[in-house]
Amino acid sequence: MSTVLLFGATGFLGRQVGLLLAGDPRVSRLLCPGRADLDLFAAAPADVAALLREARPSVVLNCAGCMSGGQDELLRGNAGATAVLLEAIASEVPRARFVRLGSAAEYGPAEPGRSQHEDDQARPTSPYGISHLAGTLLVERSPVDGASLRIFNLVGPGVSAGSVLGRARDLLRTATGHLDLGPLGAYRDFVDVRDVAAAVVRAAFARGLPERVFNVGSGQAVPVREAVALLAAESGFTGEIRETVPEHARSRAVGWSRADTGRIERVLGWRPAIPLADSVKAMM
Repeated sequence: MSTVLLFGATGFLGRQVGLLLAGDPRVSRLLCPGRADLDLFAAAPADVAALLREARPSVVLNCAGCMSGGQDELLRGNAGATAVLLEAIASEVPRARFVRLGSAAEYGPAEPGRSQHEDDQARPTSPYGISHLAGTLLVERSPVDGASLRIFNLVGPGVSAGSVLGRARDLLRTATGHLDLGPLGAYRDFVDVRDVAAAVVRAAFARGLPERVFNVGSGQAVPVREAVALLAAESGFTGEIRETVPEHARSRAVGWSRADTGRIERVLGWRPAIPLADSVKAMM
């Protein structure tokens, strides 16, 4: 039986992880500190160490992170929080398993038609991707028993308007004759948040991880245009979808994305189970 410390339990992904852990017989105690209890983005290692000393967790999961903002905010939220947690874990609960959430943005541009593998050279093009790559490298070089999950494009219940499908969903709620979006020709690997939560839990309890970095994706590259069409059909929208909005620089830099999921299947026995059509239904 394990005491699990979960940061970011009220977030999009953390909420799903918490639901799984709450019903997991391996969990004797689930602790979910909020920012009022401990703000990871501003905390010093001593602050985290005090919490760990009191809780004595055998598993520490960080589902908190920074999606947007300046370079300083992104680095503090994604790499800085990882550094603080690793330092505190090493000093207080050195046998604990640590899992952080990374991003496919760590890879940067990919060759169309090719899946991205964990051993590929990482060439992030955005401060967001750089901040997550820094967090992953910290895990790889730490004495702590840790894993970093490189998550591809999240979809499913609760997805934010910060993603292309979340934005399209929100616009569809008030759209009438037409819907204006940015270019939709890119290919993305969409993976359901509930499947990703299951991967986080598997990483939390797997024994003797031979690798520390794992892709979490569907293993399929889907045209964003096709995914938006599924969303429009589910909402009952029959108007015109126009690609007239200027493309975001981060999206323009990466036109193709598909995860090689062989490692996570082999090591953790995880595979995605929820089809994109079901994820889209759960978004509405």
